[in-house]
Amino acid sequence: MAVVKVLPEILQRLRFLEQIGLGYVTLDRPTRSLSGGEYQRARLAACLGSGITGACYVLDEPTVGLHPRDTDRLIGSLRRLRDACNTVLVVEHEPDVIRQADYVIDLGPGAGEDGGRVVAIGPPTQIARSEQSITGRYLRNGAVSLSAKRRPAVRSAPRLELRNATRHNLKNLTVLIPLNRLVAVTGVSGSGKTSLITETLVPVLRRALDAAGRESMGEPERRGSSREWASVASASNAAEPTEKARVIGAESVSRVVEIDRTPIGRTPRSTPATYAGIWDEVRRIFARTREARVRGFTARRFSFNASPGRCPHCAGQGYQRLEMPLLSDLLIECPQCDGARYNRATLAVRYRGHTIADILAMRMDEAADFFRNFPAVRRVLETFVAIGLGYLKLGQPSPSLSGGEAQRVKLATELSRQSASSTLFVLDEPTTGLHPADVENLVRLLRRLVEQGHSVLIIEHNL
Repeated sequence: MAVVKVLPEILQRLRFLEQIGLGYVTLDRPTRSLSGGEYQRARLAACLGSGITGACYVLDEPTVGLHPRDTDRLIGSLRRLRDACNTVLVVEHEPDVIRQADYVIDLGPGAGEDGGRVVAIGPPTQIARSEQSITGRYLRNGAVSLSAKRRPAVRSAPRLELRNATRHNLKNLTVLIPLNRLVAVTGVSGSGKTSLITETLVPVLRRALDAAGRESMGEPERRGSSREWASVASASNAAEPTEKARVIGAESVSRVVEIDRTPIGRTPRSTPATYAGIWDEVRRIFARTREARVRGFTARRFSFNASPGRCPHCAGQGYQRLEMPLLSDLLIECPQCDGARYNRATLAVRYRGHTIADILAMRMDEAADFFRNFPAVRRVLETFVAIGLGYLKLGQPSPSLSGGEAQRVKLATELSRQSASSTLFVLDEPTTGLHPADVENLVRLLRRLVEQGHSVLIIEHNL
């Protein structure tokens, strides 16, 4: 009798999981192995089955990793929560979700310091009529519009052929992937996209390139002693493929770069400027000033990671960590350097009226103009601006970047490098967390890679 009573409840909760787009997840799968979006939807399914009313549910990008079919299911689940006398507050860029909302608060008009204001507010139809709202433009005109001519795959073009792909739900799969093209791998959640590309193709291709003595997925070349390179691909993605899988056509690829959403650095000492390799040149520029030469300062003096020039009170971090009993640590601005990271003697040196701390506080777009006479620095900064990261500050701590920002920092860094042709770039969900306007910029840059003779392979749901 007890089984009969509990069975309907179990079946109902399983139906909720399926409706929320998690029907492919096995019941014995560890929670820690779920992605952020999967974990969030699993909790949402639990809320659907709780029967609670009068609650306020807050969801951050619940459509992450969802195919459009699954997005429709998610919207239906959110409506059921609302109809049960609950309030559902969603942070979202997906136009289909925004159109289904009862009320929209559109922030902007730009990102970073250019944002933080309410641009439009009201029902989706009212947002769509707003001339000030960039979001409204996409609600009016539909999908992202890109006029660039596509390059169809032809039989004579080079290609990769992956054979005997067998992993998870892949059973002896054979796939042809045209090179020198922008190729999208899509499908419903759990269909095997990651298993095919990240866990099979990339390791097999890496193995083939290593055997041929060419560059595979390791860390990119360092361009300076202080450059803080993190591996472009996370260690978790380095799963060993089955021995049966093999790739044909690897000789057409000279290099593989997998760009994921893992952090570019885990400490405040890592910044976009240090990761992209331009901070060494900025330090050399300051070392060449008359004030620096008179004082005998070298480029090392202008590193916030070295003792000669950094603030001794905060060790160049710009803040101090205050331990709070039973609470998270509190970060407070260093009272000695006021967050500048450097000591007074170092800050006495100026280039065009700016201290080295002023440069760290500059936005990418401002710095691109400031260093316009230094091509190596300007090229990198202009790439950051083109990819929609002009609002980032050169000295912004890497841990403060979102996963999408970290992925675009990696992409911008690779775009600005003098890469050999025939590089294969692999990106997993690069449009996650991006506004449609940023998606346009991203796709243009990916196509620019293709025009330069590279190949781009993306796992994506944003069609």
